[in-house]
Amino acid sequence: MRDLAAGPRRFVELQRVLPGISTEQLRSRLNRMVADGMLTRKRYREVPPRVDYELTDRARELMPILGELARWGYEWAWSSPREQERVDLGAIFRLAPGLVRASPSSVGTVEFIVTDRKQGGGAASYVLAACDGQVSIEEHPAPNPDARVEGTLEAWIHAFSPEGDRGELEITGNETLATELLDGLALSETRAGASHATAAA
Repeated sequence: MRDLAAGPRRFVELQRVLPGISTEQLRSRLNRMVADGMLTRKRYREVPPRVDYELTDRARELMPILGELARWGYEWAWSSPREQERVDLGAIFRLAPGLVRASPSSVGTVEFIVTDRKQGGGAASYVLAACDGQVSIEEHPAPNPDARVEGTLEAWIHAFSPEGDRGELEITGNETLATELLDGLALSETRAGASHATAAA
């Protein structure tokens, strides 16, 4: 569910963002979720065959619960990444609809850019849009966001660590909106509150 929060994905895309799961396990779980009304499956008449999976409204209502599970895991199971461990920051950004409680007056988009030096400098973009107290996410570069937050993979890991060191992130544009969304993604309620207090001071 987390990895479909940003919109429909093809089977092969889900395999890419869910390393370690076998093809048969993934197919079985997706079929069960379709049968339970949590996903829709759309087939296209293409060669090779293409199938898209998308969350239903019923499934989207569970996003706040997934967000709270993430907070619980952060509080009780956080550890620094090991040397060869693969870190998928997209897993945090995709939880934004369940994690971030935006102010009803906050409106706009923020593009979060993660550059991975180990992958030849490739970058991933996550666009969070705030409107009416809700936050949605898409995964693509944004042509004209209200703000951008950029950093290397290592900088983002530091920002999301218990210390919450955002010193290596570069924020341009609407810093107030960017900080509000960053605080929502911080996972730790106490750390997010501390960031708000610091900004207010």
